[in-house]
Amino acid sequence: MVDTSNEIGGDGDVPHPGIGAARRMQVPRPDRQHAVMIEAVENHMPEVIVVDEIGTAAEAAAARTIAERGVQLIGTAHGNTLENLVLNPTLSDLVGGVHTVTLGDEEARRRRSAKTITERRGAPTFDVVVEMVGRDEVVVHHDAGAAVDRLLAGEAVRASAGSRAALPRPPCPRPCPRSPPSPPPPAPE
Repeated sequence: MVDTSNEIGGDGDVPHPGIGAARRMQVPRPDRQHAVMIEAVENHMPEVIVVDEIGTAAEAAAARTIAERGVQLIGTAHGNTLENLVLNPTLSDLVGGVHTVTLGDEEARRRRSAKTITERRGAPTFDVVVEMVGRDEVVVHHDAGAAVDRLLAGEAVRASAGSRAALPRPPCPRPCPRSPPSPPPPAPE
């Protein structure tokens, strides 16, 4: 877990119990997050890396490097919708990036489009995109590449809407922080 602002792993020297046995790598300065992301892959051989707040071109490039090495990547990036990520030149690589291409007359006719179009540049870094619509509401794009392609083509983007309550929750360490406290024992009579 690469945690720049201590929002997911807890603050201080002791990691939050919610991350279990995961290794937390604290980032000494925000401008070093990309280097810590790469260090996590090169030195610790993880199966999964969780990164909070991917926000710079260097961090987006590090995320792509991690994904290309076969490590499962879970991360957050600031933006209200998938469209925000696509239109953000710094973060668009996370969903495949975009570029403008000029089609020949025949190809434009075949596609029934303008000669100059915007297309996805490559494979997305993240296969799935989850939009946080509200505190308890999410929109899930199960195929990020197809969703971006449809968005750029001006077509309706297919996604699954749901609530956070419907998402599966991992088991908690005991005692579970989400569990209500046990009632006190009855008083002796």
